[in-house]
Amino acid sequence: MDIIYLNDLRIDTVIGIYDWERRTKQTVIFDIEMAVDIRRAAQSDNIDDTVSYKAVAKRLISYVSAAEFELIETLAERVAEILLDEFKVQWCRLRLNKRGALRGVRDVGIIIERGSKH
Repeated sequence: MDIIYLNDLRIDTVIGIYDWERRTKQTVIFDIEMAVDIRRAAQSDNIDDTVSYKAVAKRLISYVSAAEFELIETLAERVAEILLDEFKVQWCRLRLNKRGALRGVRDVGIIIERGSKH
């Protein structure tokens, strides 16, 4: 399977369980891999035959910047659902980084995989 990816997609959102986190937007960082068969697009040379990473980025920026979750686990799950349901990717792996969330640690986050990788 082929993989289309976006790395270092930075989006400001309200995320966290503490009062101070609920008052200001924080930047979350996504690295996303999506399993897509690109052979049709490679043959046609037409963007309509593949997953547009620009469309994915725009959709996620719109969604995440308007979201207000407490847990990064919830945000990661919702983003995976968008990729699978709206963009019809067969499988996705996403790394969600919440930089600066823990003193003394450069970044913390979560990695999830959803769908079936065949």
